[in-house]
Amino acid sequence: MDTTKSTQRPAQVVSGTPLAGRVAVVTGASSGIGEATAVRFAELGAKVALLARRGDRLDRVEDRVRAGGGTALALPTDVTDRAAVLAAADRVADELGRADLVFANAGRQLISGITDLAAADWDAQIDLNIKGVMNTVQAFVPALESAAADGRGADLITTSSIAAVRVLEGFQVYSATKAYITQLTRLLRTELGRKKIRVATIEPGMVDTELPDHVTDPAASKLMADLIAQIDVLSSEDVAETVAFMSAVPRHVNLTEITILPTEQII
Repeated sequence: MDTTKSTQRPAQVVSGTPLAGRVAVVTGASSGIGEATAVRFAELGAKVALLARRGDRLDRVEDRVRAGGGTALALPTDVTDRAAVLAAADRVADELGRADLVFANAGRQLISGITDLAAADWDAQIDLNIKGVMNTVQAFVPALESAAADGRGADLITTSSIAAVRVLEGFQVYSATKAYITQLTRLLRTELGRKKIRVATIEPGMVDTELPDHVTDPAASKLMADLIAQIDVLSSEDVAETVAFMSAVPRHVNLTEITILPTEQII
């Protein structure tokens, strides 16, 4: 959507090339937060592997990164397909090097009342928002362990949502999948943190991306449309800059859970 009222460029608080020498993987990289974060990682010096289903859009993001002088590798991948994610991890290692910064961002938002019995929507969200993240963890944690063991930075960052901790009618399944991600990230940190792998999550509020366009429930659609019309919502670049900052701070610092909201958002 292009309906946000803000005309300000997002502030860039990270400067230089603090991610130089790193190999980043971004899922859901074909649009929105994933695209913006992949581009920002590249601007800050990382080589970036772009994973998403839509190959044509990934090619556009790859071209955008390269036009800015960065290095990117487009890998059309359905992260709900475990074998495909494992194959993508092999290609990242072969063509870019060992991944040491993984942003597990791919997700779907399909809102409906529980009595609608929209089982196909339930499955789609569980498969992508939960299983897709688990497949990403399986594919890339070994590389993160190896990087950390060699004394290098190693980051696993997930995208949760403010919906994980708020009570919003109609968001039952979506919110539950994001609550899973928030809690999963906390628990992964207990195991991986002692290996010097930073594990963190970001919980955005209302962001001007295509995600709300997937919502067909009238009440939820009105809620989101009203927010976009009434307040200055976040841009994908706002979230990307926050993720970049999480990745760029010193290795012994872990910004474990960051909630990022528009200043005027109160729900």
